[in-house]
Amino acid sequence: MPFTYPRTVRFQETDAAGVVYFANVLAMCHEAYEASLAASGINLKLFFSNPAVAIPIAGAGADFFRPMFCGDLLEIHLIPKQINEHKFEIDYQIFATDKLAAKAMTKHVCIAPASRTKQPLPDDMIQWLRRWG
Repeated sequence: MPFTYPRTVRFQETDAAGVVYFANVLAMCHEAYEASLAASGINLKLFFSNPAVAIPIAGAGADFFRPMFCGDLLEIHLIPKQINEHKFEIDYQIFATDKLAAKAMTKHVCIAPASRTKQPLPDDMIQWLRRWG
């Protein structure tokens, strides 16, 4: 079952043409990611400052199907999928007025911050993957 994140497009997220600037879609997706972590009971402050575990984004992309404007009510659906013991990806579907406006994807890898070497995903992330995947 996907995690659903509601949000409103802000004026600052649009470009000179009045539509959401492409890079801001990935920022919105990251907001949804953070909200899904918090909804699973993960402490965001500890998660993003953990000296033993880091889970950076190793790849990202987006496709756009219709414009999104300031004031539009969005619904972002997030579906994570584990790739192997240290990698997962998240598929996002962004709906505006119940119509698919964009799709995005982020790839994440779990590392030890000091050595920058891959390591297995921690248990709380495995539980997060199972809950929303």
